[in-house]
Amino acid sequence: MNLSIKYRLFLAFLLATCTLVGCMFLVMRFSFERGFLRHINHLEQARLEQLGDGLLTAYEQRGNWLFLKHQERAWVRLLAESDPEAPSRQLFGDNARDRLRGDSDSRVWPARRLARHAPHLFESRVALLDAEGRLIVGFRSLGQEETLRPLNSNGKTVGYLTLQPPRHISNPLQQRFAERQRRAFALIALVMAAASALLSVPLAQRLVRRITGLAAATHQLSAGHYDIRVQATAGDELGQLARDFNSLAQALEQNQQLRRQWVADISHELRTPLAVLRGEIEALQDGVRPLNSRSLITLHEEVMHLNRLVEDLYQLSLADINALSYRMESLELAEVLRLAIEPFRGEFARRDLTLHCNLPENSKLHIEGDRRRLHQLIGNLLENSLRYTHQGGSVEIGVAESTGEIVLQLDDTAPGVHEDKLPFLFDRLFRIETSRSRSSGGAGLGLSLCKTIVEAHQGTIVAKSSPLGGLRVEIRLPKKD
Repeated sequence: MNLSIKYRLFLAFLLATCTLVGCMFLVMRFSFERGFLRHINHLEQARLEQLGDGLLTAYEQRGNWLFLKHQERAWVRLLAESDPEAPSRQLFGDNARDRLRGDSDSRVWPARRLARHAPHLFESRVALLDAEGRLIVGFRSLGQEETLRPLNSNGKTVGYLTLQPPRHISNPLQQRFAERQRRAFALIALVMAAASALLSVPLAQRLVRRITGLAAATHQLSAGHYDIRVQATAGDELGQLARDFNSLAQALEQNQQLRRQWVADISHELRTPLAVLRGEIEALQDGVRPLNSRSLITLHEEVMHLNRLVEDLYQLSLADINALSYRMESLELAEVLRLAIEPFRGEFARRDLTLHCNLPENSKLHIEGDRRRLHQLIGNLLENSLRYTHQGGSVEIGVAESTGEIVLQLDDTAPGVHEDKLPFLFDRLFRIETSRSRSSGGAGLGLSLCKTIVEAHQGTIVAKSSPLGGLRVEIRLPKKD
């Protein structure tokens, strides 16, 4: 049977409350009975004191206990005088008081018979002992816990009163009173359980209302409605869940926009070289352009541009699924930089650009890295400078040691990048439309690959404005001890 969360919450609240109320009922019942027994015991102790005073008065008048031996009537009379309202008269009948006082010739109940037929009475649990502890009158059950009160006359102990305290409520009157209290406790417990059930309904509805709202919003989100938002004003866990849901929906909405922009940009980047290739080939087919080495060089350049674009996309896709392979080893960074820079010197010279490389000669800049990926990193940065630096400009590369890391800086001359555009330079397909145009054929993926490689080496890469007037790329890599 599938129950909705509303009824599950209701049953959970009700079960918890009923369990608590049941435990409270049992504890209160136990506490009441124990307290009631203590109260009865206190009353009987007071009566025992009064009985002792009466016995001492009778003893001092007679000088011994002979008047009580085999004289049940005198013993019962003293018991009655100790508490005229004692429930013993219910045992003897309507004229019980007269019988206890000895005003009737009727036979009184012996102590043993009284203890057998009415063990709950005070009279059936009290006994008088002489100074040596021998039983004079009453009934005494050996082996049971009892209260012993000495009877002192003229500084001398002449006897003892013993009383066995009640172990449970056995008096009919007391039992009826205790039963009424139990019924009252049970009624209170039922009322509390009913009140809990009534309160659990709106509480469960309130909680479920918020949960069902989140569930409905989740269904819309899974259907592609990323603009959905839920109210998140509460400060509890459900409020935090609502805020997390809104953050997730916003992230999905942004990712959807980025995905659409990504597809549009990739389509544009692929369409451009393909359109050029198609135009060149159709021109050759129609005889507009002659088939010579120059036209073949143009076709080859477009094919290479398309190949670089596809390769960059492939590398980024591998990075997205953490499949971009790295073979880490101990490297000397200065040596890696010299080997990576050397192939670019000819291209810099052809474009009338100056390349300065300030590398320390003696210091050992050891890092843990992948030689091939670091070559790719330096190559992408140099290609970026070649693509965008104005003719006659320069590029400077410097390396410095810092606390626990190595700082690599690449500076180029104009044009520069506006400050508000610098944080986005490493985003995929990001372009600066004004100074750094698309005329040289870049796809905006090289710097994004650079960031992926640096982060794989546990480093950081940032873009800043260069003192030379162009762009500074600063890379920080952890130094190997």
